[in-house]
Amino acid sequence: MTKENVPAAGTKSRVNLAITMNMSEPSIFTAGTAGGYISISRPKKLLENLDINGENLDINGEGRLSSWVDSMRASSPTRIRASPSLADLDQSSWIDHHPSALDMFEQIIDASKGKKIVMFLDYDGTLSPIVDDPDRAFMSDAMRKTVRKLATCFPTAIVSGRCRDKIYSFVRLAELYYAGSHGMDIKGPAKGCKYKKGSGRGVQFQAASKFLPMIDEVYKQLVEKTKATPGAQVEHNKFCVSVHFRRVEEKKWNELAQQVRSVLKEYPKLRLTQGRKVLEIRPTIKWDKGKALEFLLESLGFANCANVFPVYIGDDRTDEDAFKILTEKGQGFGILVSKFPKETSASYSLQEPDEVMDFLKRLVQWKRPSLRAQL
Repeated sequence: MTKENVPAAGTKSRVNLAITMNMSEPSIFTAGTAGGYISISRPKKLLENLDINGENLDINGEGRLSSWVDSMRASSPTRIRASPSLADLDQSSWIDHHPSALDMFEQIIDASKGKKIVMFLDYDGTLSPIVDDPDRAFMSDAMRKTVRKLATCFPTAIVSGRCRDKIYSFVRLAELYYAGSHGMDIKGPAKGCKYKKGSGRGVQFQAASKFLPMIDEVYKQLVEKTKATPGAQVEHNKFCVSVHFRRVEEKKWNELAQQVRSVLKEYPKLRLTQGRKVLEIRPTIKWDKGKALEFLLESLGFANCANVFPVYIGDDRTDEDAFKILTEKGQGFGILVSKFPKETSASYSLQEPDEVMDFLKRLVQWKRPSLRAQL
């Protein structure tokens, strides 16, 4: 089996557009369709996760704090829409390299032939719309019905930065795998999974149990510190803490950043990362959504397996860790949920949760035509 780098055609990117794939197998990564990704002219530091204890952010440097706030602005969907550098990007060119997964559905199915599809789904912005109040990020009944049918056809996991129990309370489907806290808290169906090779026992894994008391302390301190900032909301996600600033006035972002920094500088074993209008505090362990994806594939008996076809759908920068794993492995693909061009390692795109639901329905209908009328 040979591997070859195949660049996307017609791309003027400063990013390496080559992707590794197995040329002996059918591939969806063909030139001019799902190649690599296009460089967006924004400072690289605004695109990467920020590490409050590492080289990316000096917690005692005011200049670096300003860069941190700039990154908060860059993560804003409204800022992304209005950014001049992104306005210069030809949307049609971006779509050429990240075509709609709905438009390319037949090619996707062709690429998966002879392989076992495994589904990985982010929650916020993917299965549910982004809302101002994170406690009200409910999925629709139609989406829940679709995901339930999906799980009868393929092994299915929800991978989220939220606490696993919170995600389960939103989804309420016992037959799924749940990976909460960016994959640091994973649990499979209590009765086991019909797709799992070997033992039928449920999967359970917690990557950072020793950090739980520290996370509790930080949560309590952040709740107290941010009381003075209207709209700030601190969410305890068991193995990480999320500070939501979606409802905070932009002029207050610098104040909020200072509040978070004042707490975290006392905890060198925790790091800061960023999602869509949220600052997330996590343990400094090498674990993320990409690692969670690999762990779940191994748990299902698909480690180092050539006939598995993972599909990961997500909308946030934290999902990029999973997209990169799939690109590096040359297996399956990632789908970015976004209405606007973004730098990404995903191969395909969908614009919003409604399109995600349409895509999942088509997968179910393809797998089990008898379910067509029920959807």
